Amino acid sequence: MGNLLIVESKNDKIFIEKLIDIMNLNRIQVDNPISIDDYECLEGLDEKKLVKALKSLSNSVKKRQIDKAGIIIDRDDFTEVERLRFVEGCVDEVFKKIDPLDKVSDLIPVETDNQIPLQLGCYFTQVNQRGELETVLRAIKSQDSPYADCLETWRDCLKQHNEDISDKEFDKFWFSIYLRYDTCSREDRKQAGRKCSMSALEYVLKEKGHILDFDNKILDPWKKFLKLFAD
Repeated sequence: MGNLLIVESKNDKIFIEKLIDIMNLNRIQVDNPISIDDYECLEGLDEKKLVKALKSLSNSVKKRQIDKAGIIIDRDDFTEVERLRFVEGCVDEVFKKIDPLDKVSDLIPVETDNQIPLQLGCYFTQVNQRGELETVLRAIKSQDSPYADCLETWRDCLKQHNEDISDKEFDKFWFSIYLRYDTCSREDRKQAGRKCSMSALEYVLKEKGHILDFDNKILDPWKKFLKLFAD
């Protein structure tokens, strides 16, 4: 038997697989991401896409011998209750639910249409009750970040001109600057798209994982959730 995680984006998949590797949890597979490009992720998760992913899970439980499944999506600016209700609504379209999904990081028993049992749980990517992957990456950065930190002054300037940038967009921008200017050598910047960008996150985590602190306590809830799928 095995365990499966459903994630929102390609970079979520890359990051979670890195955590799984660090934690040496070899029974967890991360499924293909729900969203296929950055624009979709910026626009927010579509309910139909999550339902489609859950239907694919339901249809493959027996064949893939899955006994536990986790859903990891962005918290964004929603409350925990709002996010739980969103996930529960999608789950109800696909599975027979025995217990309510009313708590993050708990597994509840569900059944497929063919009465195949499955344990299901969810976790929301966030820091201080909001955010997404880049919010987490920013919070666990391990290097000095003068280039990225100076963006706060730029943001203040925007406000003085009656312009604004959302927290979601700002977190993305902050981390992209951190990657390119605070942690990339001048030589690597010549190949920024391949070595110094979010589109190169797999390379970054493999070759320059030291720019993030994977022992940061912010990751403790992630690790607690992932350990649910360790056996």
